[in-house]
Amino acid sequence: MRDEIIAEVDPRGPRRIVGISLFLMLGGLVLYLAFVQPPASLVWQAFLIGMGLISLLMAYKLQVATTRKLLLTETALTDSDGTVLAMIEDVVAVNRGAFAMKPSNGFVLTLKNPAPRVWQPGLWWRLGRRVAVGGVTPGAQARPMADIISIMIAKRGM
Repeated sequence: MRDEIIAEVDPRGPRRIVGISLFLMLGGLVLYLAFVQPPASLVWQAFLIGMGLISLLMAYKLQVATTRKLLLTETALTDSDGTVLAMIEDVVAVNRGAFAMKPSNGFVLTLKNPAPRVWQPGLWWRLGRRVAVGGVTPGAQARPMADIISIMIAKRGM
């Protein structure tokens, strides 16, 4: 039996397009600068070329990562490709305050146990006991998801 989806975060829209476009423009601009107006030192030119290529790679990774959705069920927060971000029973706290160290339009989950490091640019990352959701995600979808997880934690504590 498959769990019913309670909430969904789908990063489609203008924020995704702007994020990808900015990385593409940065990469193109830095590569243009490296070849059209090369610096005097070959080391700096290599640095500019490297940074341009990294920016283009990041645009690609952001484009690929943001084709996925985040799905919340009674048991887990998962990626649409099946990757489990966090089991609900393992979540201790949800932080989405104004001064929280969190991605844009997102929230941070604190887990009981550390998990392997994973990063999907613009969508989510996991580092130790922290899982952060956000970046190019719409706040109108992420906020209710964070609230639902908070309610699930409160119900579990009763």
